[in-house]
Amino acid sequence: MTTTQPREAAVLPVTMADVEAAASRIENVAMRTPVSTSRTLNERLEGEVVFKCENLQRAGAFKIRGAYNAISQLSQDQRSRGVLTFSSGNHAQGVALACQYLKTPATIFMPKDAPRVKLQATREYGAEIVQYDRSEEERQELGGRLAEERGLTIIPPYDNPHIVAGQGTCVREFVDDVGPLDVLVVPVGGGGLISGCAIAMKALAPTCKVIGVEPEAGDDAVRSFKTGTLQRVDNPDTIADGARTNTIGELNFQIIRELVDDMITVPDAALVKAMWFFLERMKLLVEPTGCLAAAAVMEGLVEARGRRVGVVLSGGNVDVRQLGELFTRFLPTV
Repeated sequence: MTTTQPREAAVLPVTMADVEAAASRIENVAMRTPVSTSRTLNERLEGEVVFKCENLQRAGAFKIRGAYNAISQLSQDQRSRGVLTFSSGNHAQGVALACQYLKTPATIFMPKDAPRVKLQATREYGAEIVQYDRSEEERQELGGRLAEERGLTIIPPYDNPHIVAGQGTCVREFVDDVGPLDVLVVPVGGGGLISGCAIAMKALAPTCKVIGVEPEAGDDAVRSFKTGTLQRVDNPDTIADGARTNTIGELNFQIIRELVDDMITVPDAALVKAMWFFLERMKLLVEPTGCLAAAAVMEGLVEARGRRVGVVLSGGNVDVRQLGELFTRFLPTV
């Protein structure tokens, strides 16, 4: 008779010690964001759903956590020359704000169709913006050339151990504030947030299930998770602009494969439905990408009955002038 040997746990490139160190670095920079619940939602789902409100974070999203953790560890020479990154908006704002704190020049590649509110805020934080056409140009290639020409240090949006460790501080706070959770549900774009969250959650509560959520049109992470090989989706057509990445990062994929329990998708209509609920019932402004995890729970794709479910609301940077258009388009009967 043969026996199956248990698979050895992989040695991961980011540890809980890295998350703890990041928490110390960002302590006086990133906000300790509040948590919130809805009695109406809990009664409907017959469970307890707790939201970590990163939509109320500085610069309107969780991104300041990883950005500051990464940039603060650069040498004085690197910071004096400046950094470069590429982002549709939230990482751009996080890097720009971190650079403002650290007196570091920031150059940021942003797509021409990035939300106006995110472009404007990034400029106001003092960054130089270089715009490109995401349907015709490759941002990493363009950014890499400019970084080499100017001697700039590239701060990737998600595929970087310091970024991942910084994002993990979100869940470190979450568990400290609300105690044990049965399930943690996290939005997924490039994979930096869920990687850091999974590291922290599995260290603090190993039995908690960690679930990632993508938009249906941008399902590269879900397909990667299910097939075991990195998948791509080019220029996905979704209102969740923060999740319009072509593929998740290699480092992030390694962590996701080891620590994440499941990955699912939700349609854009479910995101708008969640946005409406947050505005009407909880008085919270949450952007479409920030609603990914919440929408999965609200739609019953993640079982909440009889469980304590933690949900990360990853951002709140939405152009309020477009809310009416979104609600009319996706919720015509509301």
